[in-house]
Amino acid sequence: MNLNLRFLTGALFMMPVMMLAQSPVSGFMKVKGDGSITASFSSEKYDEVFLVPQKVDGVPVFNEVKTISYSLYAEYGLSDNFNLVFNLPYIKSEGQAIPETLENTGYENERKGVQDVSLYGKYRFASKATPNGMIDFIAAAGIETPLGDYRVDEELQSIIAIGNRSTNITGLAIASYKHNNGIFATGQIGYSLRSNDVPNALLSEVKLGYAASKFYLEGYVANQLSDDSGVDILGEGFNGFFPATRVNYTRLGFNAYVPVYKGLGVSGGYSNYIEGRNLGDADGFNWGVTYSF
Repeated sequence: MNLNLRFLTGALFMMPVMMLAQSPVSGFMKVKGDGSITASFSSEKYDEVFLVPQKVDGVPVFNEVKTISYSLYAEYGLSDNFNLVFNLPYIKSEGQAIPETLENTGYENERKGVQDVSLYGKYRFASKATPNGMIDFIAAAGIETPLGDYRVDEELQSIIAIGNRSTNITGLAIASYKHNNGIFATGQIGYSLRSNDVPNALLSEVKLGYAASKFYLEGYVANQLSDDSGVDILGEGFNGFFPATRVNYTRLGFNAYVPVYKGLGVSGGYSNYIEGRNLGDADGFNWGVTYSF
């Protein structure tokens, strides 16, 4: 693989899971000593909410919610078969409640701060050559835990909380096929154990794309299926503590990356929930700058 293609396929970017509902790790591996650092900006907005049994117009109290994230994402190859992945987002969540509502309830239209730091390791334990490409088999595991002092126990104010204050331990199994012509396909499935009464969840993701020396493009579908120990917003057992809700979703999206100059590249993407449970029907956009070394 030439140097430009190594930079391209190695400089894959991941927004925070909360923002874009993607896996924290990709199906590509960096070789020993190679790394990348991505500074990214992402935003999403919604004024409809997937509740049970149907989607409803308007967000309670806040009418509409916009969330933006600034993230630092890094990946480094400790060996050809073992990589470390780090992510730290700063998130700002804004509502559109009218002044009279804020005055009567004492709520505020904004919450912001550092969210959850995450660290993952991924290990390629097997590879198999095919007539026209290669299949990699990867195992990944990691932890995500709150770093900021944000709150989630503010009743309806927590509709715009920036996270769940949950420590998550997640394991993933990944299979990735790369054709010699640049076309690739990646599938992964895993399970996430979560604290703070947040339901555990089954995670999955499928990607199809194209990686060449001057361009990278991927489309994906990502899913989360929470355990039925969670409750539905306004449903039986709901006491106003939003982290305990059962959040399911299916989200479609695409990302593109273009190298610019000597290891620097720019990225952008779009995503949208096509179905869900106890979350906003949000459109999301992201942009990033990556330095690969």
